[in-house]
Amino acid sequence: MNNAHIPFNWPHLTGNELRYISESQAKGQLAGDGPFTKKCHAWLAEQTGSKALLTHSCTAALEMAALLLDIQPGDEIIMPSYTFVSTANAFVLRGGIPVFVDIREDTVNLDEKLIESAITSRTRAIVPVHYAGVACEMDTILGIADRNGLAVVEDAAQAIMATYKGRPLGSMGDFGAFSFHETKNVISGEGGAIIVNRPAFENRSEIVREKGTDRSRFFRGEVDKYSWQDLGSSFLPGEIIAAFLWAQFEQAREITDARLRCWARYHELLAELEKQGVLSRPSVPEACAHNAHMYYILLETENARDSLLNVFRKASISTVFHYVPLHSSPAGMRFGRTSGAMSVTDSAASRLLRLPLWFGLSEQQQDRVIDIIKAELS
Repeated sequence: MNNAHIPFNWPHLTGNELRYISESQAKGQLAGDGPFTKKCHAWLAEQTGSKALLTHSCTAALEMAALLLDIQPGDEIIMPSYTFVSTANAFVLRGGIPVFVDIREDTVNLDEKLIESAITSRTRAIVPVHYAGVACEMDTILGIADRNGLAVVEDAAQAIMATYKGRPLGSMGDFGAFSFHETKNVISGEGGAIIVNRPAFENRSEIVREKGTDRSRFFRGEVDKYSWQDLGSSFLPGEIIAAFLWAQFEQAREITDARLRCWARYHELLAELEKQGVLSRPSVPEACAHNAHMYYILLETENARDSLLNVFRKASISTVFHYVPLHSSPAGMRFGRTSGAMSVTDSAASRLLRLPLWFGLSEQQQDRVIDIIKAELS
């Protein structure tokens, strides 16, 4: 890696990934649900207190949740617009209608105060997205869902090892969905997991994940043959992915702690600029323990954000903006609708800038990033 260039992300290897992959190959176990998959399932179950199943992506986990909830054409699903396309796509594939609600100014998360006004007779579920590993206001959201008979699917793609009032993100709704994409905290290149928090869904979740068959029960010796039982698809990853991921899980605490130190240093070094009113730093409510998935700043205007992006580009430092809001994208306008104004979403999307953050980012590299911000904004 060129020392002059600072990438936005750099995948971290713990050292055991290739050894575990070789073990899988040597044993002739490359298909899914082998020994390393079982280790990963057990680790996730210990972390969340719920049944966990690896998937080939967080997208797949969300699609499984939509299948398990039997989403039908015309069903409405409340979610933020400021999220990745998979949050909506998973439900649109079943004929569902995303109903986009605005976000909070402080956390850039779904504004829980706007949810109830978005509920109609067709509403089936709420999908809170824990942006940057900072929890949504889950007690309020779960209360709304309970009062209205709605399901909750936590999009915890960015939130592994983060908590809300001591509870792991992904463990509170009916389902949770994690991502292990190479840009996440713990990685497998591509990969994800569904967390099944309601016992009533556990058996069917295995069937949906295994192409609609009871193959998992067959391999456990619970039936003498497996057959087509329900709708489903091939959602499980191969054992090579699980082997890589297990090496990451073994050091997940160390990885998270290192990222938190990096996040905290950015936060401290940018405090004075926030006092001057030229930018806003991320806000983490007292009830939330985040995982340092990302560090972002909010500039005063879109022009200020774009100007700073250009300066970083010339300095060979990769900083990036984030989502184009789904409600203003072509497919979002075609398949979904908004509930109320989206002013905070539109404003945040135009002003947000993400800084490099990865395991191994040095203090000297952080200083280069901070020096450019100070030179441009002070």
